[in-house]
Amino acid sequence: MGCSSRERATVNIRQRLYPEVAVGGYSRTDTTVEFYVRVGTLIAPHHVLLDLGAGRGSEHIDAADEPVTKMRDFRGRCARVIGADVDSAVFENPSLDEAVQLVGDTLPLDDNSVDIIICDWVAEHISDPAAFVSEIRRVLKPEGWFCARTPNRWGYIGIGTNIVPNKLHVALLKWLQPNRKEIDVFPTHYRLNTRAAFQKVFSTNDWQTTAYAVNGEPAYFGNSTFLWRLAQLMFRLLPPDKAAIWLVFAQRVKSAEVPGSANA
Repeated sequence: MGCSSRERATVNIRQRLYPEVAVGGYSRTDTTVEFYVRVGTLIAPHHVLLDLGAGRGSEHIDAADEPVTKMRDFRGRCARVIGADVDSAVFENPSLDEAVQLVGDTLPLDDNSVDIIICDWVAEHISDPAAFVSEIRRVLKPEGWFCARTPNRWGYIGIGTNIVPNKLHVALLKWLQPNRKEIDVFPTHYRLNTRAAFQKVFSTNDWQTTAYAVNGEPAYFGNSTFLWRLAQLMFRLLPPDKAAIWLVFAQRVKSAEVPGSANA
């Protein structure tokens, strides 16, 4: 199926403002590359990786030929890739070796059974951060890693999302992100999307945590070149902790005696 005129306009703006996408398909500010390159450095061939909130694997279905999408596929790079989600669509995700469905807040996995947990664009949907992190700690092996990418509550995405009621998100995104499908839009809570929230649930006795905020390419600006350029200017002027996206890497420590830290 071909792209709509609005989708083509968005692609053209991106190519004009980020001409380097002609080489490899990604820009110098692509947070997908930043996030998954770091995740890739943590993975070993014997590891079990859990994609928590894997969903239907929209990027693997809708953009399977994109170079950056291939970076997200860890099959063959580790021993097993498990996907977990509350939605039964996870069983259709093509990037998994195994899929499981969450029962409430509980992961149907054994204690200390996972080496790496990826949580990509999921933390903003968590309603009970303490219960969520407790379950992560249960299934993650000592010295295992939890890796998350999520909008900053105090960045432009978080502020805009929280101003608009959940029931209006689908309609608004049809204009702001014409490539986004309704099936991939879910209610948000933004209770695990600030540095203070990370520090509260990732106890220094249990975790060694690094979190930093970054700005990627402008998102939610439709196909207006003026708005994209305005966003680029805004990114340069805002302080680091007001950047749009948090990248969080939390390692479960071996023993309670090892202190953790939260770094800028």
